[in-house]
Amino acid sequence: MPIDDTIRQYNQIVAEAQELLKAKDHDYGESWRDMRLPSITDQILIKVKRIQRLEELANRGEEARVAEGRESEYRDIINYCVFAIIRLREEKAGHAAVE
Repeated sequence: MPIDDTIRQYNQIVAEAQELLKAKDHDYGESWRDMRLPSITDQILIKVKRIQRLEELANRGEEARVAEGRESEYRDIINYCVFAIIRLREEKAGHAAVE
């Protein structure tokens, strides 16, 4: 696959993650800003565990009853990773809101 195709797909997924961020910001505000960096890391780990569980169910031919699906969890991970990088940069600059 040419790199241009990968970049196009990447940009589409990032745009979807940004739309999810906007929707969640509307509903919840920037609640992540009140979280310490280890709490953001914990949220990423929770999402990973959910994905693993959904994959286990799929491998057994079972459907999840509640989950929004793996793509949703991966988009959440993208956003939490960005939040973590923001927090790291804020800490480095001495502007951490919570620690």
